Amino acid sequence: MSAVVTSAVPAAFLQAVKVDYWAVLPLLIVLGGALVGVLVEAFAPRRSRHTLQVVWTLLTLVASLVVLAGWSRGHEAKTLGGSVVIDGPTLFLQGTLLALSILAVLTMAERFPGQDADAFTPMGAATPGSPYEAAAARAGLTTSEIFPLTLLSVAGMMLFPAAGDLITMFVALEVLSLPLYIMCGLARRRRLLSHEASLKYFLLGAFSSAFFLFGAALLFAYSGSLDLVTIASTTSAAAPELNNLLLPGVLLVLIGLMFKIGAVPFHSWTPDVYQGAPTPVSGFMAACTKAAAFGAILRVAYTAFDGSRWDWRAAVIAVAILTMVVGSVLSVTQTDMKRLLAYSSIAHAGFVLVGVMAFDKAGVSGTMFYVAAYGLTVIAAFAVVSMIRENGSEATHLSQWAGLGKNHPVVAGVFAFILLAFAGIPLTSGFTAKYAVFAPAVTDGGRAGVIMVIIGVLCSAITAFVYVRIIILMYFTEPSSEDVTVLVPSPMTTIAVTVGVLLTFALGVVPGPVLDLAGQASQFIR
Repeated sequence: MSAVVTSAVPAAFLQAVKVDYWAVLPLLIVLGGALVGVLVEAFAPRRSRHTLQVVWTLLTLVASLVVLAGWSRGHEAKTLGGSVVIDGPTLFLQGTLLALSILAVLTMAERFPGQDADAFTPMGAATPGSPYEAAAARAGLTTSEIFPLTLLSVAGMMLFPAAGDLITMFVALEVLSLPLYIMCGLARRRRLLSHEASLKYFLLGAFSSAFFLFGAALLFAYSGSLDLVTIASTTSAAAPELNNLLLPGVLLVLIGLMFKIGAVPFHSWTPDVYQGAPTPVSGFMAACTKAAAFGAILRVAYTAFDGSRWDWRAAVIAVAILTMVVGSVLSVTQTDMKRLLAYSSIAHAGFVLVGVMAFDKAGVSGTMFYVAAYGLTVIAAFAVVSMIRENGSEATHLSQWAGLGKNHPVVAGVFAFILLAFAGIPLTSGFTAKYAVFAPAVTDGGRAGVIMVIIGVLCSAITAFVYVRIIILMYFTEPSSEDVTVLVPSPMTTIAVTVGVLLTFALGVVPGPVLDLAGQASQFIR
């Protein structure tokens, strides 16, 4: 029977589905690690489950990163029948995602054992029945299932920028999104906002999938294929009666992807999600989901829709301008730190779109550098936010941060540096990143690119006002409450914050090696 089936399959098809396992091995490692994590969650003793999950998750991500750096970069090619493309942008973004995920997992594993030496066992496992264990449960920090869910989401993120056709891209979109819906609701014992965040993120994901699928259907009707290169080559050869399907198909696919970066007007519930989700999960989404989504946008814009960009470019430029303006202006009105960081994230998405719209190799490299630099900074920012507490709960209202620099100068200093990086102050990665996306827009983006950069600079000034206002609040305002404290972090969170801050500084002082690497990795395989 198998011989009959094999003989009936065309030889060309059999040749097309050959798999280069070295190219996709990092992805397979993460998927395999996620499946093992599910088994650990099902069968490991409850007391040791958290420790096992943390160690296994970190080992999986490190092993995947080592394989990617050591072997996968020598196997750049299309594989799995062209559905997966391993090229320079894919490898750079996958490496970025793995590095950011390692830092995010370190913050997710936090239990703040320094609070009471007798209340916690080694590796941060809370003693059952202790008040700190109850506080950790309310905060959603005792749910060890978050770690295999994180690995599953990372696997989808790694596949997202590597997709060579719209079906694979949709599968990656769902694989990265479904675990995040659950992760957003894991703080349910702390407050109902977590339930709300999970539901709203699910609805945003449903809208994203619906727009993406509708656009993919129109592009299939237009070109007869979902392969990105085939869609590009059909641009000038389609039947005249089908030409009207191209523009709505492209716009709907891009809308589906822009939901994932929080672009305006597709951002409406993003601040609610960031506010209600567990704080480490908010940092993970702000860093990694954005990096993966921008990778997918680069893939479709530069390989499938490049030939028709003059038809849809103006619409995306309008979205980029609107995103910068709305994100920066509304950040001024926020009184909750997590919502403020959410609107800051929206503004940064607009800045990155400026680089995407340059349609040049420099724009690709600048975009990839920006998402890497921003990811490092924002994970450290949310890690610091998770340490500020009042009466056992997170102190996220801005009034609770008053006088923090006087009582806790180290933590306030670290957060002030992070805010300066968000503002794009020189000698931080934020300045280098903004220059990396604005420069190609001015050089290759024409008049529209210059307009976007001018608006981007003005919006950067608005956000700088917001960040400086917080620094003044921390250092030049009297504390509003004596109950606000900074919990002592474990070595894991300390490592995550330290690495994020040091790299934020390093990428501002000596960005050359990473910029060169991004430039060398900016060529797509078509």
